[in-house]
Amino acid sequence: MTDRKSPPLDETAKRIIELLQDDGRLSYSAIAKEVGLSEAAVRHRVQKLIEGGVMQVVAVTDPLQMGFARQAMIGIKVSGNVREVAAELATMHQLDYIVVTTGRFDILAELVAESDDELLDIVSEQISSLERVVTTETFVYLRLEKQTYAWGVR
Repeated sequence: MTDRKSPPLDETAKRIIELLQDDGRLSYSAIAKEVGLSEAAVRHRVQKLIEGGVMQVVAVTDPLQMGFARQAMIGIKVSGNVREVAAELATMHQLDYIVVTTGRFDILAELVAESDDELLDIVSEQISSLERVVTTETFVYLRLEKQTYAWGVR
C-alpha cells in the first residue's frame, strides 16, 4: 500500500461508504434511494472510491472457519531501513497484512496458514531469513473474538 492523499470526501461519498460498511451487498439502487442520486451516479461514485483506494468491497471471513489451521501475527524487529524490509515482506503472498509500527517491533505482519508446519516454514525460512530481520515473535490466534471494519468516516 502506498501513501496516497485522496481529495476530501463530500457528504454523499461518506454516506455511500457508511451504507456499504453496514452491508457490502447493498444494491446501487438501494444506495441511490438513500443518498438521492441515480443508480448510475452511485455506480460511478463507488467505482471512483474503489479506484482511488478509499475503500474496498470484499467478503471478510474467519480464516479458522474456512479451513486454515493457524492465523498469526508476527512481530518483526529489523536493523537498517524498515521501509525496505516492509517492502520485501509485502512481496510474500502468504502475508495478508503488513504495517510499520513503533514500540517493541518495527513491523507487524499477519498471515493465515494451513498447518503448523506451513506457519513454521513462513516464519523461519522466509521471514527470519531476510538479511535485516533481527528477531521475530509469533502470536498465534486461538479464537477470533471480534473483527470489524465499520469505523465510519470523518
